Amino acid sequence: MPNLRDVGGRPTADGRRVRTGVVFRSDQIDQLTDDDRRALAALELRAVFDLRTDAERELRPGQRIPGANHVVLDVMADDRKSAPAQLVRLLTQPGDADALLGNGKGAAMFLDSYREFVRLPSARTAFGRLYAGLADPGRLPALLHCTTGKDRTGWACAALQTLLGVSSEHVLEDFLASNDFVLPKYRPYLDAFAAHGGDPELLVPVLSVRPEYLAASFDEVRRGFGSIEGYFSYGLGLGAASIESLRNQLLVNVQDSTR
Repeated sequence: MPNLRDVGGRPTADGRRVRTGVVFRSDQIDQLTDDDRRALAALELRAVFDLRTDAERELRPGQRIPGANHVVLDVMADDRKSAPAQLVRLLTQPGDADALLGNGKGAAMFLDSYREFVRLPSARTAFGRLYAGLADPGRLPALLHCTTGKDRTGWACAALQTLLGVSSEHVLEDFLASNDFVLPKYRPYLDAFAAHGGDPELLVPVLSVRPEYLAASFDEVRRGFGSIEGYFSYGLGLGAASIESLRNQLLVNVQDSTR
């Protein structure tokens, strides 16, 4: 799980900081070592929110974390052909990848997927349930994840940080940090892809995150809901009490930023 990290720690516009030790993000939970299991146990997780599709979970069910309630939230249920949902298949089938990703189509697919994170009914339902869960102190500490922890998870964390008042610069910095962790993990897949006749450069837009991806989601928020508050309220159906609870649970004064 190279992309396991804390969602907290960033400063906010009102002089506070996003609380650490309560919300974590990661890639899929599989191939864990004993050291990994001990590290996860130390987080004392009460909830794990899985944003993957049914097909992704069937291919790699993942491992259960003792003591945590595992919640399935299929973000892309209404778009089975989205690029994030097909990621594992594309890595192993060079012929399909060339047809789907060549000539800039890969980046275009991901730009559209990031817009779908905001407008797709299944995405709005899934993210609404995710944030309602994070607003419940009884479900914290919590972990959210997808396959690589960079796209669906990346948007979920960026939207949450923005709601909490983190600057766009810090949100983008945290979003792009996935590039430092995801690409090294998938280097063997790139090598195998090349060995089977595929062009590894086709996979760069698939296995990385770019500023324009996140910008597409925020542009869709502005188009559809006017603001991040409108997105949470009208797009995701969170009431004022839930939004206030999110802020109460996840924001602290700078001198007291841990749980």
